[in-house]
Parts: sequence; C-alpha cells; structure tokens
Amino acid sequence: MATMVQAIRMALHVGEERLGVTDVFGQDLGPPLGGVFTQSQGIKCSWNSPLDERGIIGCAIGLALAGARPVCEIQFCDYAYNIIDLLKLGGGMYWSSNGQWNLPLVMMTPVGSGIHGSIYHSHSFDATATHIPGWKIVMPSNPRDAYGLMLSAIADPNPVMFLAPKALLRAKALPGEEIPGEPDERALSKMIDAPLGDRSKWTPSWPATPDLFIPIGKASTVRPGRDVTCVAYGRMVPLCKKAADELASDGIDVEVIDLRTLIPYDWEHLRESISRTGRVLFVNEDTEVTNFGEHLLRRTVEELFYQLLAPPRLLAGAFVPGVGLADALDTASVPQKTEISSVLRELARHQP
Repeated sequence: MATMVQAIRMALHVGEERLGVTDVFGQDLGPPLGGVFTQSQGIKCSWNSPLDERGIIGCAIGLALAGARPVCEIQFCDYAYNIIDLLKLGGGMYWSSNGQWNLPLVMMTPVGSGIHGSIYHSHSFDATATHIPGWKIVMPSNPRDAYGLMLSAIADPNPVMFLAPKALLRAKALPGEEIPGEPDERALSKMIDAPLGDRSKWTPSWPATPDLFIPIGKASTVRPGRDVTCVAYGRMVPLCKKAADELASDGIDVEVIDLRTLIPYDWEHLRESISRTGRVLFVNEDTEVTNFGEHLLRRTVEELFYQLLAPPRLLAGAFVPGVGLADALDTASVPQKTEISSVLRELARHQP
C-alpha cells in the first residue's frame, strides 16, 4: 500500500502526463534529491529553485499568468510567512481582474509537528492560510485523499494550497485508503522509489493509476456515531479515530469527520452531524488563539445553538512560539490521543 508521499508523487506524475502540469519546482525538488520527503522523485518537469520562497511563489504566479500550470513547493510551511503579501496577490487575482485572469497553480507545503523538527520545522499553517481569501485549501489525512485532492488541486483553474501533514507523509494506507490500481507495497517501492547512491540512469516505472478526483469542499465521515461529533483534519484524523474506537468499549459512540478541505469547508456535512449528536469537538494542531476551529465553533453556536446538548469544544495546539525538540515538549505542544479521549468523554457525559 502506498504511503502518502508516494501518493503525492503518483498524483504529480498524473498531473504532468494528463492534466497539463508544466513545472514542479522548489528547493531540492528536482534531481537528484526529488524533494526532502522524496515527493517529486522521477517527475520529468521538476526542477530546483534557489532558496528563495518569495522567488518561488512569484515565479509560480508569473508562470500561471503566462498560461503554464505550475506546482510549486515551500519546503516547510515555517518559511511561508515571508510570502504572505504574494499569497494575497495570488488569491485575489481572479477577483481583482473581475474574472478575466485565472491563476492555475498549486502551492504545496508540509505542515505540522511530529517529526522532531523543533522551532523551524514544526509550525502549522492552516489558520494563516484560511485568512488569505481567494485560495482553496486542502489537507489530506491518508494516501488516497492525498492523491485525489492533489489531482483536483491541479485541475482547478485558480490557486490551491495543498497542506501535507509532515507526520503522515510516511504513513501507509489502511484498508479502504488505497489508490485504485496501485501494486502492493514492495512492488510499488521498486517501481517509483529512487535507489540510494547514483541515480543518473534511474527512471521510474509508473503504475497505471486512474484519474481519481476527490472534490474540493467535501468532508468525509471516517467513523459514524450517535453521541458526539469529532471534526478534525490532517494528522489529527487518525488520532481522533483511534480515540473514538477505544471509547466505543465504554459505550460512547463518536462520529469522526475528516474535513479534508478547509476552504471551502463542507458546512452542510458538519451541520447534519452536529444537529444529530448535539455535541461537537473540533481538533487540530495549530495554536489555539485565532484558530480555524474557533471559526467553526462560532458558527456552530450561531446556527445550531438550540440543537446543542453540551457546549462545543476546541482542542488545539498550545499558544507557544514553537514546538520543542524534546519528546516531552513536542507532545505537550499539540493534542494527543489521551486528551482527545478525555474531552470526548466529558462531552458525551455532559447533561443539558
């Protein structure tokens, strides 16, 4: 079964072969490395940019305006904060031109903690991203969604941010998360993973993967339940699923929803679930102050107040400048399964 990073790589291959992708570029994205996570190994149109985030996104905007279809990467989202003005420019292109100029580009960047990256490689970017109008924003939690969302992002006529959870890039697909047509794990690795050492004569042998478009703006119910709704995305989805499965032994039935797309988000999906269970927990690893989950919580209170059986809750990262390198500091900075279980239990037992 493919890992998430292999799924991204296969989607980029489909993009350049069938969807018109002209350039895949960023720091170390071209040969011989193929990205620090190997996400662009074997991609024919990949090339290395200078270590200049503003140059990367500026070049992508220029290419897209000139008729190309680029996929650019900011190597870690921690280094995307110095391009906010250019992201604002790109996001407003279609609107400010009154629909005359499309901007078909994808900006992918790894986000979140979990790889012991300390203060310069562990930030989240979701709240900042959602504050820049004009961009669609996706964040997968499994390889199949990474593949399908990347294809949809590439095909979109306007800019899409593809936020890839760092801690899940090496995670393998679980049953039901496979990409149709993918071979088994060992065979796939031999086909598309570059060998160590000299790669000058290596070429990948791509499997016959299909056009699998996961619609941008559609959430997914990972686990149906009746007692509490738990809404997450990215790295937090498998943690919430594990917590929910464990709580089932105590008679607490948790519905877990993977948002998948932050902008535009699937409010209809959330509203149906929250109205039915009457209880909701929003979980993500970005810092808790001005968190995207706060927006979802506010809308829940405004529109579903009389359907609620308990105060809605948010569980998010600590409001600290960075994530510590040590294990204890890393785990203390972002939600863990025990915390998720505890809050879900409190919500389930709360009596109106």
